[in-house]
Amino acid sequence: MTMLTSLDLIRRVPLFSMLTDAQAVTVADGVVKRRFKRGEMIVEQGKKTNALFILLNGRARVVSTDSRGREVILATLQPGDHIGEMSLIDNEPHSATVRAEVQTDVLMLGRNEFARCLPENSSMAYAVMRGLVQRLRHADRKIESLALLDVYGRVARALLEFAVDSGDGERIIRDKISRQDIAKMVGASREMVSRVMKDLEERGYIQTLDNGSVVIKDQLHSMG
Repeated sequence: MTMLTSLDLIRRVPLFSMLTDAQAVTVADGVVKRRFKRGEMIVEQGKKTNALFILLNGRARVVSTDSRGREVILATLQPGDHIGEMSLIDNEPHSATVRAEVQTDVLMLGRNEFARCLPENSSMAYAVMRGLVQRLRHADRKIESLALLDVYGRVARALLEFAVDSGDGERIIRDKISRQDIAKMVGASREMVSRVMKDLEERGYIQTLDNGSVVIKDQLHSMG
């Protein structure tokens, strides 16, 4: 990877957008680009990698596994998202596994380069803190959902989190989500999620298109 390519890549990453030219060169010197195949682990729960990972493209899934091998899907990461900063800050092993859902390119920044950037650039430190706060708020919503909502409410909230504006006043989930994945997000069985999804469609809360996309109707907000 040439210096020009490294600089170009990091300038596209929101986390590095406020770096000075000198700081950007320092980061570019230490950054490494890596490609992960579909299903490959980027970080593994219980282990350390001593690096910050920033998604350039693709998509990754954050999962936590208990001692019996049961998985819970905590989040889905998109380009621009970063992972690994908690382990770099407290020097503890990763609290979850992150696995590429599709072929995914990432930038890796080592511990020393990461530690050097934070005190030299308050904007980057603020961006890291903001990312941690967003992750904490997401965790709070998930805890609230599991504690206070029934399966219908939890499924509705999961669908709303994945929905994006279609541009014509509707919200839509473009990427097909399996019933099994939703079950892992909401703490229910796949069979229960299938029944809930079927009922939501019959009652007009959602509409599944021929291409697998799901249109979210306004009334679903009242459930999630």
